[in-house]
Amino acid sequence: MRRVVTIGEILVEIMAEERGTGFRERVHLVGPFPSGAPAIFIDQVAKLGQACRIISCVGDDDFGWMNLERLQADGVDVGGVARLSDQVTASAFVRYRDNGDRDFVFNIKNSACGQLRWTDETAVLLSECNHLHISGASLLSPQIVEMVMKAAQRVKGNGGTISFDPNIRKEVTRDRQITAALAVVLASCDVFLPSGEELTLLTAAQTPERAVAEILGMGVTAVVVKNGANGSTYYDVDGSLHAPGYGVEELDPTGAGDCFSAAFVTCRLQGRNVEECLDYANAAGARAVTIRGPMEGTSTFAQLDAFRAQNPAPPRIRVKATYPTETLR
Repeated sequence: MRRVVTIGEILVEIMAEERGTGFRERVHLVGPFPSGAPAIFIDQVAKLGQACRIISCVGDDDFGWMNLERLQADGVDVGGVARLSDQVTASAFVRYRDNGDRDFVFNIKNSACGQLRWTDETAVLLSECNHLHISGASLLSPQIVEMVMKAAQRVKGNGGTISFDPNIRKEVTRDRQITAALAVVLASCDVFLPSGEELTLLTAAQTPERAVAEILGMGVTAVVVKNGANGSTYYDVDGSLHAPGYGVEELDPTGAGDCFSAAFVTCRLQGRNVEECLDYANAAGARAVTIRGPMEGTSTFAQLDAFRAQNPAPPRIRVKATYPTETLR
């Protein structure tokens, strides 16, 4: 069985119960919830029965142990997570606005996760893995960027594959070093998993069609665009396949994209066809938004099969390739 690995933040999330703008007023809070984009991704991978591990750091505190116990209970190998007694576990406070946007207050750089560095043990852990998933949300410092790029080279050198979810938050778009790092990661990945407008953010293209062509022209094997309730679309050099989404009542969208990416990647690694991968990924993302808490909505195949049976999706739409030929290799 292929072993999946991811590198990045493990944190707790605490959310405001009332919708509004930011945290400049007293609000009721709920949590803490296990969270972090890489942690949610790898938890979903484990729930689907795939061998996997995460490389990270947490504090030797209640927040850190809560995350480790949850990940381990769901089947994630946490042997690559350092427990730092002189650091605190990363955290995120989130408040939803009426339009569904979110405001975050993060403590990641100055937490245990901010101490992530390449070590000899990292090299050993990666040698046992043949698929690396990279979340753009994790590329918060030059040290972590360097570590992730070394990991990508190591996994590729072992004949493995890479998936990349840009997961670009507005808080990081002002940093040119980070956006440059995201572009480098894009050029090295096999499967690119952007959400909506992220498709064009790392290219020179002005339209989704030209962005797809440009990205495939870099050597990326597949582009899978997540569009929430509108479903998802898979692109490769032969064309595209659109799978409509599931109509559900949204309670908490945090983590849904990570669940989608994990389900798609896991299904592909397990040899399922693109149609099945998209259907399971859409179901994983849709089910996640119906459950409060970023990691609470991760699903097993049995749960996804039950969800799909109760919420039949419309037919898929396949289109042959019409990309501008000059952008493809």
